[in-house]
Amino acid sequence: MTTAGVRDARWVVPLCWAAVLLDGFDLVVLGAVIPVLLDDGVWGMTAGTASVVSTVGLVGMMLGALAIGTVTDVIGRRKALILAVVSFSAFTLLCAVAPSAFLFGLLRFLAGLGLGGCLPTAITLVTEFARSGRNSSATTTIMTGYHVGAVLTALLGLLVIEPLGWRAMFVLGAAPALVLVPLMVRHLPESEAFTSTSRAARGGSTAVRTLFHSGLLRATIAFWVASFMGLLLVYGMNTWLPEIMREAGYPLGAALGFLLTLNVGAVLGLLAAGRVADRIGVRPSAIGWFAAAAVFLALLSIKLPGVGVYLAVLIAGFFVFSAQVLVYAYVGSTYPAAGRATGLGWAAGVGRLGAISGPLLGGALVSAGIAYPWGFYAFAVVGAVAALAVLAVGSAREVTAGRSG
Repeated sequence: MTTAGVRDARWVVPLCWAAVLLDGFDLVVLGAVIPVLLDDGVWGMTAGTASVVSTVGLVGMMLGALAIGTVTDVIGRRKALILAVVSFSAFTLLCAVAPSAFLFGLLRFLAGLGLGGCLPTAITLVTEFARSGRNSSATTTIMTGYHVGAVLTALLGLLVIEPLGWRAMFVLGAAPALVLVPLMVRHLPESEAFTSTSRAARGGSTAVRTLFHSGLLRATIAFWVASFMGLLLVYGMNTWLPEIMREAGYPLGAALGFLLTLNVGAVLGLLAAGRVADRIGVRPSAIGWFAAAAVFLALLSIKLPGVGVYLAVLIAGFFVFSAQVLVYAYVGSTYPAAGRATGLGWAAGVGRLGAISGPLLGGALVSAGIAYPWGFYAFAVVGAVAALAVLAVGSAREVTAGRSG
């Protein structure tokens, strides 16, 4: 690699981290503005309308992830990531001037299409630029941007909505593109793994076929199941943990504190998980992380005094969130370069179905009045199924043997 190439390679992690931060913004922004939309009667919005808007945004992210992974394997990682950031930012800005609930929901869907492509493309780039043996820690490091984005957006909501109104949140959500896109255009390099792949192997249909041939069929299905279950946990717990803890008898202030504690645990887990995976292997790490998540989620059903419950929530967050990221790291290390972004995109896209299902599962349990303790038991079962799915992928030796057989 030339001196200029080495210099540009140093930009890969920070630029991809910033792109993933946008995903964290999107996780929190609706939760920050919906109470205002409901209280002020904007467009006559109801709780049902708000649920539809939230869901269509996730559907857009699912479709975007499914599509852009394949696009990335055709046009390149660099162009695809820039396109995703520009698309998400433009439609997010337009949300600030939406004249109706219908158009607001449509713009959220279109923004989701772009945002859905950020994650798999960013992980692909980071994986392909990571030093040998450091793929997992590189993936988990950029995923800390997701939680940083969520925390910053929550803080922005507290500072911005009351004096400037809810529309300002979407202007601020689009603003990073003014800096990020020019930096990407100037400094983000294309990966050698992509440029060295022959054009004959870059067709979209070829990239998709890679997921189901050469001994990868079982691994592909297993990754989809693990990703579905992993994102079901992430979104289900983020949405319903405060309410479940309220049903357990904890006061509202403490319940919200548990949500913050859960996400602090997530950042700590991400920093640890990648390093453990680099040392002992991503497959055993992912299995262990999901299994531990299942155990500690089940233990949350036991009422603990004082600091004990916060410690239990912290440990649950430590394993729940980073387990899903280890799935992405495992996907990135399993597929060949010609289908890597497609594999990540489809795993993330199927996982978005879990992101939709998690809040629905939690909501159903809350509506039935059994969220505590059965919500924790249900989420524990989800974690156990995810661990079994990763186990079903097979060892690296088995996957390699299948691809060469």
